[in-house]
Amino acid sequence: MDLSEKQVLDRLCEGDASAFEMIFKTYYQPLCRYAYSFLQDKEEAEEVVQASLITVWEKRQALSIETSLKSYLYRMVRNSCLNVIKHERVKQQHAAHELYVKEVAYESVAHKIQAAELETKIMQALKVLPEQCRLVFQLSRFEELKYQEIADQLQISVKTVENHMGKALKLMREQLKDYLPLFLIFMKDWIV
Repeated sequence: MDLSEKQVLDRLCEGDASAFEMIFKTYYQPLCRYAYSFLQDKEEAEEVVQASLITVWEKRQALSIETSLKSYLYRMVRNSCLNVIKHERVKQQHAAHELYVKEVAYESVAHKIQAAELETKIMQALKVLPEQCRLVFQLSRFEELKYQEIADQLQISVKTVENHMGKALKLMREQLKDYLPLFLIFMKDWIV
């Protein structure tokens, strides 16, 4: 640090407003250009420089500058710019997360509505099935019984269970043909 800079700094530390004004006039524009090189936003760059210079004034009594005032100010502005950039990234990540959460919530609601609509259609389609066919279908698909278990429970042959399931699936496909894509998505485990 040269002698004149040391004198200006000493005067600043003593609260001399004219020393601060001299520092401001000397460094404000170059610091704004430097901040702009980081932020690419003139107003944001000016705010960073103004805030940095105000901090220098407010903390003038505690300033401990080992190198030069110029390098101290440039380092201070650079760090402030990096903080602004980091804060902007955090804001962008937060906004992206908020958007993701809203999309997931929307998809969840849409999924529930589609599932409820599909369930209603399945129940309507089940009512169309003959009673024995419906019973076999429900035991197989809702209670997840094997064909042999259904045959034992209803006291019919496994072949009869297979025939009822084939008939049930055929009728269900016909009844739900407009909903088949949804049916396949929601009930993929049902397809034999």
